[in-house]
Amino acid sequence: MKKIVLLGYMGSGKSTIGSALASAIGLPYLDLDHQIEQLSQKTVSEIFETKGEIYFRRLESQLFNELLNNNENFVLSLGGGTPCYYNHDDLLQKDGVTSIYLKVSVPILYQRLLKEKEQRPLLARLDDEELQEFIAKHLFEREPYYRKAKHIINCNDISVANIVSEIENKLR
Repeated sequence: MKKIVLLGYMGSGKSTIGSALASAIGLPYLDLDHQIEQLSQKTVSEIFETKGEIYFRRLESQLFNELLNNNENFVLSLGGGTPCYYNHDDLLQKDGVTSIYLKVSVPILYQRLLKEKEQRPLLARLDDEELQEFIAKHLFEREPYYRKAKHIINCNDISVANIVSEIENKLR
């Protein structure tokens, strides 16, 4: 059984790296947020706006548990908050699950998220000055959950190809 789960803060490259990794190792690629959107027929932003974060987190938890408990092999990118709710950080320790924290510094996250703020429900209402402080505080709160991953990869200023190669080495 091979379930590779990528976690990290929003903007850390989970989707980009997950897709590239899946191609490199010949596994299907799944993005938990996209799975939620397909199931609910709404975007994550719409779910947050119409049903609220608690509803979203319940749906996220249900899907995450289903995926980890099925017999399929895959590379899965989690949402930035997924490991922080409903004991998901414990699920990342399960046999057959290889969890990888894609660690990125606050200044790099700020530069990336500044460009895509409007697509991020938690960031959309922040002005540029508030954004960096929000990221630093939020990352500080989430880091203990992220650090429970079986592997930590530093992704600051490293190409996707090199990150994928480093992950492949850890999977051997």
